[in-house]
Amino acid sequence: MATPPTYTQNDVEALLSKMALERSKLIAAAEGLRGADADRVPVDAVGEEQWTAKEQLAHLMEMERGYISWCRAALVESGVDVSGVRGIPVDIPIEDAPQHSVRELLDTLIEERERTNHFIRSLVLPQFSNTAITPGFGELTVMQYLRSFYRHDRQHTAQIEGRQSDYQPNFASGVEPNQRQMRIDLLAQRQDRSG
Repeated sequence: MATPPTYTQNDVEALLSKMALERSKLIAAAEGLRGADADRVPVDAVGEEQWTAKEQLAHLMEMERGYISWCRAALVESGVDVSGVRGIPVDIPIEDAPQHSVRELLDTLIEERERTNHFIRSLVLPQFSNTAITPGFGELTVMQYLRSFYRHDRQHTAQIEGRQSDYQPNFASGVEPNQRQMRIDLLAQRQDRSG
């Protein structure tokens, strides 16, 4: 990235407003699930779209923690490669989501978002221009990583509602990695090592 953009307080307030709006839509969609709908695997789906609504909610929490870790690393060193940086493990990982209620998953998401909002409000404006690099997205500013929260919520709200999202992440390779399959493979590797 040549020269990162400069952000204003209006940009920060717009970020927080959009995050609140899209999260409220996500919560409403999840609360509207009935019976087995929260555990239904979409037909003819691939990757993230194959996750159940519960798995999507757990995924959103893991993603939020991961991106916040990338932002924290960018605050220490702008331009840092964060491909090896992982978020703090969550209480309900994706593979455990089916054993929990939608309410439990939403409550953990609400708590996580409170921590995220506190983090955002703790930043000074120049810090939003710091950057971090990942193989999937290339070099993005802290603000760009944070903006992905409301866009990602919008994507998963659509999936929970059973419709195609108008937002698709912009991956550097042009193709979204199959995070679901990567997760299955990682769990299998862990079981092989422990068994």
